[in-house]
Amino acid sequence: MTTIAAPRVTAPRRRVIPFVGETLAYFHDPLRTLRYHFDTNGPVSDYNFVGRKWTMLLGPDACEIALRNADKAFENAGGWGYLIGPFFDRGLMLLDFEEHHHHRRILQEAFTRDRISDYTSTLGPAVQSRLADWTPGPAFQAYPALKDLTLELATEIFMGGTELDDADELARVNQAFIDCVQAGLGFIRAGVPGTKWHRGLRGRRVLETFFRRHLPARRASTGTDLFSALCHIETDDGQRLSDDDIVNHMIFLLMAAHDTSTITVTTMMQHLGQHPDWQDRCRAESMALPPHPSLDEVDSLTSLDLVMKECLRLVAPVPGLARQAVKDTEVLGHRIPAGRRVSVGVHLSHHMHELWPDPERFDPERFADDRREDKVHRYAWQPFGGGVHKCIGLYFGTVEVKMIVHQLLRRFEWSVDPDYVAPMNYQSLPFPKDGLPVDLRPLDQGSA
Repeated sequence: MTTIAAPRVTAPRRRVIPFVGETLAYFHDPLRTLRYHFDTNGPVSDYNFVGRKWTMLLGPDACEIALRNADKAFENAGGWGYLIGPFFDRGLMLLDFEEHHHHRRILQEAFTRDRISDYTSTLGPAVQSRLADWTPGPAFQAYPALKDLTLELATEIFMGGTELDDADELARVNQAFIDCVQAGLGFIRAGVPGTKWHRGLRGRRVLETFFRRHLPARRASTGTDLFSALCHIETDDGQRLSDDDIVNHMIFLLMAAHDTSTITVTTMMQHLGQHPDWQDRCRAESMALPPHPSLDEVDSLTSLDLVMKECLRLVAPVPGLARQAVKDTEVLGHRIPAGRRVSVGVHLSHHMHELWPDPERFDPERFADDRREDKVHRYAWQPFGGGVHKCIGLYFGTVEVKMIVHQLLRRFEWSVDPDYVAPMNYQSLPFPKDGLPVDLRPLDQGSA
């Protein structure tokens, strides 16, 4: 396994604003900021971010130590709790150790292959139906359209699809998720009206009210959606989730299911639009399958899988992972005191020239069996995190992404200026500030 040593260089010390620290520099250009720290300070260094001192872990060796967490020195609750705790309180990502294991064991029953197969059979018709409402055009805004689509799909799969038939309610719930996600990196971390934090707290109340209103019906139902499943799943010794647990997990899972999928499909639309050879190659595989493929058939979309993995490398939906040290510990010889918040910078690992040849180039073949550049280090490619906190819904998420793009390929063709560089907003989860304009056209079914 490759070990990466940071080249120590002499560089002028950058001026930072008190309290703000390097937050603005990260928002402006996270990759440049992380690379600067790695090159000048090595894989472990301190910095000020959103009002607190953090220790930054960069490169696969340092990231591996925190994500594997072999000596249980790091917890999620203290790290993510500082950023998004009030908005996604007691979601699975904010639980630790035995409590996390207990909840994860119950939730895992909702993501077995049989259940994902059932979800897949629902996804196909749902995606096809919603894409029929799209209006193609030369400057189609892909990102907002995909964000609406993935929220509708998440409610269809996770909630049976009946709760958000009202377009106004869909808009309110969608905005509530946006406000909750964006609040985490607000500078004013109190409920002051007009601030991100205040909007996030208001969004959390909207989501709690929504889920609690529908909880009794789900307790009484025998549906196959995730909401109903969480109401009835129990462990071998009869333990079940409480009403509060179900609401907390649903808010977190629904956010994770539609935000991360939106980012990945958006990135795939951009690069498939800029590389028509790959778009044609993926379309040929999709055209060989039925409109609503089974789970096994989705797994056979080899080219689409390569494109998805490369896009997850180029734009990781969650570019940094938050932790907190629960005891004094060391990472690569550097002491981290108990109570210190820690940032695990997987975003940099995905772009390191030490790991990836020509890392800024779109090259899906780097994940092909005869190359597998991701195998140069076990933690070179970690878009879903690692260790016991690795994303519980990663398989469902990848199936959803491929099912959406499969339907897009069968219905549309599109192009993006080869010189286009997405103006990314990194003040929450990354997204293109311009909405990703694409030239979207109905597919000529005869030529296809």
